[in-house]
Amino acid sequence: MYGILQRGLQQGLQVTWTLGKVIFPITLLITILQYTPVLPWIIKQISPVMGLFGLSGEAAVPLVLGNALNLYAGIAAIVSFDFTVKEVFIMAMMLSFSHNLFIESTVASRVGVSAWLIGGIRLSLAVIAGITINLLWDGGTEQAQYGLISSSEGAVNGWSEIALQGVQTALIAVGQLALIVIPLMVIMQYLREKGWLTKLSNGLAPFTKLLGMERNTSMTLVAGLTIGLAYGAGLMIQAVKEDGVSRRDMYLALIFLVSCHAVVEDTLIFIPLGIPIWPLLAIRLVTAILLTMIVSIIWKRTDHVKGKETANENSYNTF
Repeated sequence: MYGILQRGLQQGLQVTWTLGKVIFPITLLITILQYTPVLPWIIKQISPVMGLFGLSGEAAVPLVLGNALNLYAGIAAIVSFDFTVKEVFIMAMMLSFSHNLFIESTVASRVGVSAWLIGGIRLSLAVIAGITINLLWDGGTEQAQYGLISSSEGAVNGWSEIALQGVQTALIAVGQLALIVIPLMVIMQYLREKGWLTKLSNGLAPFTKLLGMERNTSMTLVAGLTIGLAYGAGLMIQAVKEDGVSRRDMYLALIFLVSCHAVVEDTLIFIPLGIPIWPLLAIRLVTAILLTMIVSIIWKRTDHVKGKETANENSYNTF
């Protein structure tokens, strides 16, 4: 048991160091940018585009903050304005697909998948979802009721305080990562060595097969679905190293997870905003399943065509 604990701790620390080198500088930079003219300038440029999603210009504030920082920053910005239920639902749906964009996309790229691809897919899904809901839903015109939630932000004066807050926020982000990743790695090491991962993989095999992936990707999917891309990336890195997850399956797993990750937490935190959350969850799940299946089918057909072309070339060269 001691050996399992030691190996799990070692892996947890290694993964924390790998991900922390990404999370700390990005969190520090984005936190500082909040107090510069950069984010306000970006918000000003995006505001005229909000009409495309049926949103008022103020909606640019939560969308930019949610994408640059996290869902909590987006929600704090939402409750600072008066929006309709439809507007809040559209923003919640868009932010569910694309939030914490810089950190989650960069961290997920550590398993070998392009951060640009991950970010591009997430932004595309957010844009498509926003436009589609705006066009198809005629309801939600009543004023949104935010319940007990409130927005409060302490005043920060001077660059020294801004820098200090940035460092504190970045350190807290890495600390939270360690508190989740290290115990998770210990648990996963125990489950792996005791054979429980094999049993879990067997149980999830039908679902992973439906998505076009091998059963050894099951833990990657479970981690991403429950604890999200940034924290789940630690388990993904281990899966690539130890479970023999192929490049194709890792791409498919990430395509699924960029559409639908941390589904419990990311859905429940929108409850105080007074919007229907079941459609929010259903849209994410259905989108993730359909998108992954489509990409898997296209990938298989492409590989099949390439295989035929290679076989024909070899046959031609024989003659």
